[in-house]
Amino acid sequence: MEILYINPIFKQVIWGGNKLGTKWGYAIPGDNVGECWAVGAHPSGDCTVKEGAFAGKTISQLWTEHPELFGNIGGDRFPLLVKIIDANDDLSIQVHPDDAYAGKNENGSLGKTECWYILDAPEGATLVIGHHAKDKAELEDMIRNGKWDAFLREVPVKKGDFIQIDPGTVHAIKGGIEILETQQSSDITYRVYDYGRLQDGKPRALHIEKSIDVITVPAKSVEDSVLNVGQGAKNQMNLLMSCSCYRVWKIDVDGQINLTQEYPFLIMSVIEGEGQINGQAIKKGDHFMLPNGFGQVNIQGNLQIIASTVGE
Repeated sequence: MEILYINPIFKQVIWGGNKLGTKWGYAIPGDNVGECWAVGAHPSGDCTVKEGAFAGKTISQLWTEHPELFGNIGGDRFPLLVKIIDANDDLSIQVHPDDAYAGKNENGSLGKTECWYILDAPEGATLVIGHHAKDKAELEDMIRNGKWDAFLREVPVKKGDFIQIDPGTVHAIKGGIEILETQQSSDITYRVYDYGRLQDGKPRALHIEKSIDVITVPAKSVEDSVLNVGQGAKNQMNLLMSCSCYRVWKIDVDGQINLTQEYPFLIMSVIEGEGQINGQAIKKGDHFMLPNGFGQVNIQGNLQIIASTVGE
């Protein structure tokens, strides 16, 4: 059984930069590249397999034609999307719906639960996570009347922090921060506020009514949102998050680790360093999937990996 190495897809956005080229070594399609869709099968970005028996096939094709690669877990689409985000500028203030709301209001789309591992952040960096409104009436007043300073909650973050973003959480990545995001396979984002920026001479669309519909009030506490994982125990899978949508681990390899691939599938993204997996060279920026039944895995070298699979 072979490792499925994945070709990423790149997205040019108003807030993007060029670090995915300069720091990560990807062949990016010009400037303002903010997202690397590393492993996904969404209509807006369906990644292909790089080499081997399934070379050139999209993940959505494999999901349909070879469900055994994913443990025959069922479902009408590949459930996860893994991205690297390079925020050169602040992202808009946004919120995501849950499955029930998205299914009803967004043509049967999944909602969007996501989590972020902070790959890099400038000194003194902050993110917007949550808000200060006490109840729905105050929430509406603050949003409709543009009381952004009073409304938005900024939280200090640093490299190695991990943040779970449940549907209904107001959030925004700030300029200078790089993250690895693991999320449901959904592209539904409601924009609450965009700093009055113009794209092609006009403001980007906002989704005020839908945002007010789905924002959780009051917001979850900071302590329940941000987890500092720092350096986990070396040479083992350190669980960062387990929820109904995904399970995410960090693996710090220093020497070697042996593990068994016992999940429906296991996505791996190398975020630092280089080494080998079962004798094949891997390095920072590589993304691959170990299919169901892959069995024994040996990883050697000095590297950091974020791994993920479906939720429990």
